[in-house]
Amino acid sequence: NILDIEDVGSLNEAVRNGRIGQAILVSEALQEKQLSDIADDIVNRGGPVRLVLIAGPSSSGKTTSARRLAIQLMVNGLRPFALSLDDYFVDRELTPLGEDGKYDFEALEAIDLDLFGEQLVALMAGESVHLARYNFNTGKSERGEAVRLPKNTVIIVEGIHGLNPKLVSSLPAGSVYRIYISAMTQLNIDHHNRIPTTDTRLLRRIVRDARHRGYSARETIERWSSVRRGEDRNIFPYQENADVMFNSALVYELSVLKPFAEPLLLRVPVGTMEWIEARRLLAFLQWVQPCEPDLVPDNSLLREFIGGSILRDFRF
Repeated sequence: NILDIEDVGSLNEAVRNGRIGQAILVSEALQEKQLSDIADDIVNRGGPVRLVLIAGPSSSGKTTSARRLAIQLMVNGLRPFALSLDDYFVDRELTPLGEDGKYDFEALEAIDLDLFGEQLVALMAGESVHLARYNFNTGKSERGEAVRLPKNTVIIVEGIHGLNPKLVSSLPAGSVYRIYISAMTQLNIDHHNRIPTTDTRLLRRIVRDARHRGYSARETIERWSSVRRGEDRNIFPYQENADVMFNSALVYELSVLKPFAEPLLLRVPVGTMEWIEARRLLAFLQWVQPCEPDLVPDNSLLREFIGGSILRDFRF
């Protein structure tokens, strides 16, 4: 309502008349304000918050949101440390298999819970820890940098299992703050047809997987059903445990994602099962007017997927 963009037609008009730059800046400011409000809530809690858990379905922008929240906490005088659950995947050959016999990367057992728990407790105790780092290209866990956290540090943990009570069952409730994040787009195709939020996340994932993880669009689409089953099993049952919900959808993102996603979708082999889904997404994207990615700020959540994020190597 603020942007006067409620459907694809009005989004296309904003691109054509040059108003898209304003729409991008206002959209980004709205998200930054939400993160600032969440940081204020963490600071103003009665008891000291030592751990912030961020969870949500795939491609919701959890990693960038965690780092931007950390910056907002620093503005409030706290000393945050961002820790990603994605770095605690077990080696690929140890990843559990789903019902289809393929790797189930969304299962809780795909996370090295013992290593994660040990390092989390050690970090909160002020001990020096060599953090885990997961190499998505090789499928192996690697030894990361050595870190010792000062007192009063707020640890930020993001990942699809962040709200699962099995992760931090031994910690006092008052020391934990839980955030549920999802890309709940409110943009419609027209007055009668809505855009499924899962389509936005799938497009984000296709673009990100090709750029950062070496997967083709066909491989990403092939895994998508397993990802969705994992969300139903590991995320949605726990979302009511969250203290706050953060909407990571950006009203303009389809225009930016289109030039990245279309070439990848066109490479899906004709006649395969994945081509059916690729063709559906291509038919949907044909209604969207593309937008130059140069207009997207370098700290935008969308940069997590299209590349060029100033926060990609940001550490605390």
